[in-house]
Amino acid sequence: MDEIVPAALAGERLDRFIAMVTAASRAEAAQLVADRRVRVDGVVVPTRSRRLDPGQRVEADTSGLGGSRTGAVRPEPDVPVVVVHEDSAVIVVDKPAGLVVHPGAGHTTGTLAAGLLARYPELAGVGDPSRPGIVHRLDKGTSGLLVVARTQVAYAALVRQLQRHEVDRRYLALVWGELDTLTGMVDAPVGRSSREPTRMTVSTRGKQARTRYEVISTFHEPVVASLLECRLETGRTHQIRVHLSAIGHPVVGDARYGGDRPLPPGHALPAGRPWLHAAGLRFAHPLTGEAMQFDSPLPADLESVLSALS
Repeated sequence: MDEIVPAALAGERLDRFIAMVTAASRAEAAQLVADRRVRVDGVVVPTRSRRLDPGQRVEADTSGLGGSRTGAVRPEPDVPVVVVHEDSAVIVVDKPAGLVVHPGAGHTTGTLAAGLLARYPELAGVGDPSRPGIVHRLDKGTSGLLVVARTQVAYAALVRQLQRHEVDRRYLALVWGELDTLTGMVDAPVGRSSREPTRMTVSTRGKQARTRYEVISTFHEPVVASLLECRLETGRTHQIRVHLSAIGHPVVGDARYGGDRPLPPGHALPAGRPWLHAAGLRFAHPLTGEAMQFDSPLPADLESVLSALS
């Protein structure tokens, strides 16, 4: 390993930096330091808790660590990938609805990860081999923006930003009903349902989850519905959908969480999926620290739903 500490990882402990960059365990990284196999700016550092400064060069003899990086993902050139930005460290993708981000139960092929791997083979060595380069995800039925790490250093820096809630993810959601307040926050833990493991629910056994929302518009014909802008402070599975359903305003078209409701005769909302779009993404570039901001316009299917409301 031979890496320069990026601005986004300034102040990180030496052992944690090595673990993040090499995908080794913390114990393995600490042992490398104890064995005097780690140098910072050419000098052996025997202290695993040493804090790093940006621009420092960290070298480590990692021979013998880990095994082969094999996983379920294989490159699939036929999977469409809409790239809105790429550089040496990151790729920003505008994911269409219906595309699964990475392999999972029932979805072993045809994923965004497989399409990315065909276009960027170096992703095979970044992050979890079963989801190469992927640092966060969108549900299959959700469209919009997500960032992918192109190097292990970038991956570590982006994961750190997500853990510190420094990545701004802005969603647009159309929900049933009219909200009592124009702004609010749902602060409720989210976990897996004990009766249906693939379904998420608000539960005291779940993980902390917070979703902020602001009402952009309220519609009254042919049904009462509200267009919200939501921001994630955490990133739990199905978080926005579960939280909005929990406060009595499920996402329009979301059959799983109570949003698939009947309409007056002669009317239709032709989304065919949850009306949820990752419209904005802002983060610090993992190497330079530069502010990166991206916006995604509404897809045609969601736009057509809004045009049916007044």
